[in-house]
Amino acid sequence: MRRFGIFLALYIISGAFLFAQTHLSVPLSHPVYSILDQAETRGLVSPLPAVKPYTRGRVLAAIDEILSAKQLRFGAISLEERRILINMREEFTQREAGLDLGNGVYRFNNDSDVRFSMDMGVYAESLNSVAYYPDDENTHLGTDTWGTLYLKGDLGENFSYNVDFSAGFMKAERSFLGTYDTYATEMNEPPGSKNVNRRVDVYSQPLAFFPYTYQRRWDGFMFSIGDIGAGSMNTWPESLFIAASMLGELSTSVFGDMLLLRAGRFQREWGGMMTGSSLVFNSAARPFVAMEAIFNPVTWFSFSSITGVLEFDNHDGITSPARTFQNAFSLQQIELNYGNYLHASFGSTAIWAKRFELGYIFPLIDNFFYQNYIGNQDNMAVHFNIRGRYPGLGGVWFSFFADEIEVSSISRLFELDRHMFAYQTGLQFIIPTLPFASLTASYTKIEPYNYTHEREFLPWYERSNGPMEQAYVNSGVSLGHYLPPNSDEVKLRFDIRPILRTSAHWQYQLIRHGVNFGSYQVAGSSLVSELDPEGRSDKDSLRKDFLKDGTYQWMHIIKVGAEYRFGALPLTIFGQAGIAYSYFTHVRDDVYNQYNPNQRAQALDGREVLGEYRTSTAYILTLGFRVFR
Repeated sequence: MRRFGIFLALYIISGAFLFAQTHLSVPLSHPVYSILDQAETRGLVSPLPAVKPYTRGRVLAAIDEILSAKQLRFGAISLEERRILINMREEFTQREAGLDLGNGVYRFNNDSDVRFSMDMGVYAESLNSVAYYPDDENTHLGTDTWGTLYLKGDLGENFSYNVDFSAGFMKAERSFLGTYDTYATEMNEPPGSKNVNRRVDVYSQPLAFFPYTYQRRWDGFMFSIGDIGAGSMNTWPESLFIAASMLGELSTSVFGDMLLLRAGRFQREWGGMMTGSSLVFNSAARPFVAMEAIFNPVTWFSFSSITGVLEFDNHDGITSPARTFQNAFSLQQIELNYGNYLHASFGSTAIWAKRFELGYIFPLIDNFFYQNYIGNQDNMAVHFNIRGRYPGLGGVWFSFFADEIEVSSISRLFELDRHMFAYQTGLQFIIPTLPFASLTASYTKIEPYNYTHEREFLPWYERSNGPMEQAYVNSGVSLGHYLPPNSDEVKLRFDIRPILRTSAHWQYQLIRHGVNFGSYQVAGSSLVSELDPEGRSDKDSLRKDFLKDGTYQWMHIIKVGAEYRFGALPLTIFGQAGIAYSYFTHVRDDVYNQYNPNQRAQALDGREVLGEYRTSTAYILTLGFRVFR
């Protein structure tokens, strides 16, 4: 053990000179986030900001802190866990300059008066899935395969840069389910009103993949293979298509790493008590260009601010949808910590039509208050999180996101649609003696109309363009939780890293969602829903009663998965296997009509619908690999 300690100390000292791209972000999919979360719960590392992704420098400092941490009664790390940490730490160190075919990269390093480094490399990732549906004896195949060319490096000691250009082919077949009315009731508005019902097409989750897991990586449009032109532009890979994507980042750290400034287009997550759980800015959201600042002078306090330009949903071409979607996004968050025992964070967000508006960009004026200074033209929300932990044993948390709440009727919080909010509660248990093992249980509820917003005529844009979209979305995908409005989820998950370079998990989900298609659709169950502006405290159609006001889909999803990274080869393989069982529950017509008195019959324009509400079972197998990453 003494020899191991001496080796570790020498390794850390020598590694201090090997770091590269210190200020660049570590992708949210990296397994280091799961390890750091467990280390926090075990009291082995100081509280980390609830703003991700972390930089390489932050990750390296955290790993070093864990390796040198005092061996606590419940949180002590084992010899196997030390090996896992040292192996992971090595991944973030700079290697020698020159061509490295084993890692698919050429490195250049200039140690003159102003240090300059540049890595040019490639990597590939492929996700492939098959699902068998015994009810109709159908098999569906899906793929998401990408190759990436990147350029990254340092300029001086405090500045890092990164550019990724990716191209790939993908297939994610869906079923057409029907249509959805954006307004729950017939609107009797004069011509030219902003309150006009729209009937939109509704599709199933991608059939070959586990529900609510497929994340689109392409930017803009995709094209048929062999026909890259305006005539073959498409928005979803129902068959095999090719597409491209581009990400970039500029980062700098100043004042002794107390202040991180960065700008770019990459995936983020803010305010999540567990990775992938955030209600305010989730890792499942699409990336967009933004500028952010993270001020973390002491472990017990952190302040973060971000402002960026959102991207429109090109479901209907590249011109007309952009005329009514011209939004920016601002988020501010304050975090307070009492050691590893107590965490509290709160903040506000704004979806605001693009204009020269300094108040939302300026970080030291709260978004929610600023709207009171300039007039009610934007979509505001607030959020808070609180988490308690007993180091080494586990923790409990509660998160809340308020899209819109009317104070005078707060006693009818769960009755009126005008109260739009989401909440989540969860437990995490550390399993002793098993390497980086934990059991997590959580419950998430997304109320009807949460993340939605009425379309509005705005003074900065011509009325001829139509009312402007202001929902809490980016590129048609929620910025918040991955569940749609009027949903809930019970999730149980077990994670473990049994041996070096290996992780495994088991997960169960129960997801319930008000249907957003067919004859018994439930109001407020889609991101495109719009709440009737009249009679919000009086109309029967603007009341809610989860599971009892219409037809609801129930999904039971069980899966087990693992990932293994080879030591001698630049190859990682991963996979999941499981079952997704779906069925629907209904209410009596008289009850349904009480909440939906003016629901109109659905006109499907002659298109085939494979049954409105059918029970289905899917056996799903997903396999993938990563090369040079």
